[in-house]
Amino acid sequence: MPRPGESPSAWASMALLVLAGCSTNTPSSAPWSVFPLPRSSPHDGLAVVSQPDGYGLHIFLETDTSDSKLCKPRWIPDPARLFNGRGTAPFSSGLASRQEFFEAMRRKDVLDAVKQELELLCTARAPQARWQWVDPPRSEAEVSPVQLPALEEPELLTNPNEELKRQKALLGDDTDTDGRARL
Repeated sequence: MPRPGESPSAWASMALLVLAGCSTNTPSSAPWSVFPLPRSSPHDGLAVVSQPDGYGLHIFLETDTSDSKLCKPRWIPDPARLFNGRGTAPFSSGLASRQEFFEAMRRKDVLDAVKQELELLCTARAPQARWQWVDPPRSEAEVSPVQLPALEEPELLTNPNEELKRQKALLGDDTDTDGRARL
């Protein structure tokens, strides 16, 4: 209540100052920060610091160039755990949850940084290909497993019978299938 001689606007101003003081940035409301954190080549990783103590996500960025004329994101919704994200030497180890990945992908600042880094990664990996953005999964239901080609090249898989023949030729006819000498 205003005292005699004080204006109501003075009390309103005081109340605003008190409310403004309560809403300052505390550690629990520290803003997220997003920056490139390469894994093995430029633009293939992004750090997302989501917690005040510097913890967050290290999102692995990959490209799909299965069509030589097109380069698009290949989503890996299993990020690494980021440590020391607000320090001088951030690093990652272990896995963060997919839920954290989905939460990060709902943020405009993270999505903009991911888009930029993926486009640069595509330009580096497939300069002749056209860039095509594909939205990331934002829930477990939207995750589709990556289909990799089967390893059936002749130099990768051998015929077991041919392998046994080579083994016998190398070790001699007087060995069993485990390579031990017969008694």
